[in-house]
Amino acid sequence: MNQIFVITLPLHALLIQTLFIYNYRITMFELLAEHLRRIDEASDAHFYSQPRLVKHIDPLACNALTGYFREKLPAGGVILDLMSSCASHLPEDCSYESVIGLGMNEIELQANPQLTDYVVSNLNTNPKLPFDDDSFDACIVTVSVQYLVRPIAVFQDIGRILRSRCPCIVSFSNRCFPTKAVAIWHQLSDRGHAELVGHYFDAAELFEPFEIVDLSPNQSHTDPLFIVCAYAN
Repeated sequence: MNQIFVITLPLHALLIQTLFIYNYRITMFELLAEHLRRIDEASDAHFYSQPRLVKHIDPLACNALTGYFREKLPAGGVILDLMSSCASHLPEDCSYESVIGLGMNEIELQANPQLTDYVVSNLNTNPKLPFDDDSFDACIVTVSVQYLVRPIAVFQDIGRILRSRCPCIVSFSNRCFPTKAVAIWHQLSDRGHAELVGHYFDAAELFEPFEIVDLSPNQSHTDPLFIVCAYAN
């Protein structure tokens, strides 16, 4: 028997409708400029100039993320750690051809022992990735997607640099720098955050249908952790 669930959640001028028909998902967002504004519109370069040599989720959530990477990232592959920092959370018992980090603070990138190379770049001013087409076997975006002010453009370029059938793995928790997260992020639940990231994949039109995974290791006692993953066409 077919089951169809329709959820409508109006948030100011935003309309979210999600239809589940078997395992096929259609997500429709009307994403307006006001949803991507931030409390602090001052220079990102200034905000991120101070290095933060910490992990932004707790140890159990870090372990859960590492376990997911162990399953999903191709051994021996070329990995892009987008919006990278001092930790990539990759499994130490797996080897990769290279791990390239792109982030905003050079000291943090230099402190990351898992990166083989890095690029300092601000995706909010230049969403174009400085890499060739079809040059990566996976892309990870770890607890930072909420800061993108041009998310569709960034996801389109992720689709460009990924090889076919290679994953982009976006993770998030309930933590953020509140003044730098976009307005819509503050208005949504965890499920809403996942659907928003799914919309970024859908709107890029370069990915297969996305999946949402709740990896929270112990709800109410540790940081929650959610994954939205999609494979390049």
